[in-house]
Amino acid sequence: MDLNFTPEEQAFRQKIRGWVAEHLPKDISHKVHNALRLSKDDLQRWAKILGQQGWHGWAWPTQFGGPGWNAIQRHLFEEECALAGAPRVVPFGPVMVAPVIMAFGSPEQQRRHLPGIMSGEVWWSQGYSEPGSGSDLASLKCRAERRGDYYVVNGQKTWTTLGQYGDWIFCLVRTSTEGKPQTGISFLLIDMKSPGITVRPIITMDGEHEVNEVWFDDVEVPADNLVGEENKGWTYAKYLLAHERTNIADVNRSKRELERLKRIAKAEKVYDDVRFRDEIAKLEVEIVALEMMVLRVLSAEKSGKQSLDVAGLLKIRGSEIQQRLTELLMLAAGPYSVPFIHDAMEAGWQGDHVGAAYCAPLAATYFNVRKTTIYGGSNEVQRNIVAQTVLGS
Repeated sequence: MDLNFTPEEQAFRQKIRGWVAEHLPKDISHKVHNALRLSKDDLQRWAKILGQQGWHGWAWPTQFGGPGWNAIQRHLFEEECALAGAPRVVPFGPVMVAPVIMAFGSPEQQRRHLPGIMSGEVWWSQGYSEPGSGSDLASLKCRAERRGDYYVVNGQKTWTTLGQYGDWIFCLVRTSTEGKPQTGISFLLIDMKSPGITVRPIITMDGEHEVNEVWFDDVEVPADNLVGEENKGWTYAKYLLAHERTNIADVNRSKRELERLKRIAKAEKVYDDVRFRDEIAKLEVEIVALEMMVLRVLSAEKSGKQSLDVAGLLKIRGSEIQQRLTELLMLAAGPYSVPFIHDAMEAGWQGDHVGAAYCAPLAATYFNVRKTTIYGGSNEVQRNIVAQTVLGS
C-alpha cells in the first residue's frame, strides 16, 4: 500500500486546480468559504459548468459519457473542488441514481435520463425515508399497484432533501407484501410534475427549507419507469446506499472547514490559548486519520484488490467530525456565535452584525449539522453493520 501520489497524479491535481480556479464563479466560492446561504441557482450554475466539461458525472465510466477517471483521480478532483470553495454537488442525480441506472436500468432509461443528469439540467430527488421507516427502511409502506401499463403510487416520503426543486424523484415503493419485507420493494423513477404529487416544506431548526415531505395520491407512473425487476428494489437500494455513505464522509469538505476554523480562532484571539489549540489539533488528527482510511480504500481499488467494506465506518467518522467542527466554531466565537439573524446569512447583507460577519452563520450551521449522524442510516445502525460485516461479531 502506497499512500503517496505519483508524479502523474500530482500533475492531474494541478490540471484540476487550474481549471477550477478559472471556472468556479467567485460569488459562489465566497459564499461557500463563509458558510453563506446557497440558492438553487448557485448549485445548478456550478452543476451546469461541470456538465459542460463532462465532469458533473466525474465518477462515471466513459461508456456513459464520463471522464473514466480512476479512484485516485476522482478523489483529487473532489478535493480540489472542495478546497477551492465549490459547493458540494447535489448527489442524488450524478452520485446516487445514475450508477443504479447504469448498472440495472434499461438502455432506454440510460438514454433518457443520463444526459440530463450529466448536463446538470435535470434535478433529482431521493424518495427513500418514510414516517416510521428511516433507518428501518425495509418497513416502508408507500404502495405501487400495477394496473396495465402503469403503476399507481399512494403514500408518503419524508426528509426529501431539496425536493422543492425536484424534476424527478427515484423512489422505493412496496409492490408486494409476501415474504420478507425486503423482497417486496421495487425501484421507480417518477416525474415530479405528475398529477397527484404534493411537496410540503419541513422547516428545520436552523430556519431553512431544506427538507420536505412528498405525498403521492393515485400517481400514475409508466411501468417502463421501473428499474430492473419488480420486487428486486432492495438490491438496487443497497447498491445506491454504498455510494451515499462514502459520499457522506466528505473528508475534503472537512479539510476546508478546518481552515475556516483556524481563521476564525485566530481572528477571535483564541488560537493562542493552548487548550483550544489542542482541541483543533486533535480534530486535525482525526481528519488526517479519516483521509488515510479513504486513501486505503482508494489504494485497494486502484490496485484491483478487494476494497475494504468500510462505507459505514467512513460515514460514522465523517459525520462526527463534521459535528465537532461546528462545535469548535461556536466555541471560537463565544457569545457572538449565539445570536441568530436569519437574513445575515445572505451574501451582501447590509444590516448590523452581532460580532464579526463570519459569526452570523455559526449557530445555524451548528444546528443543521446535528442531522449528519442520523441521515444516510443512523450511526447507531451503522455501528451494528460494521460489527457484523467488518468485525464479524
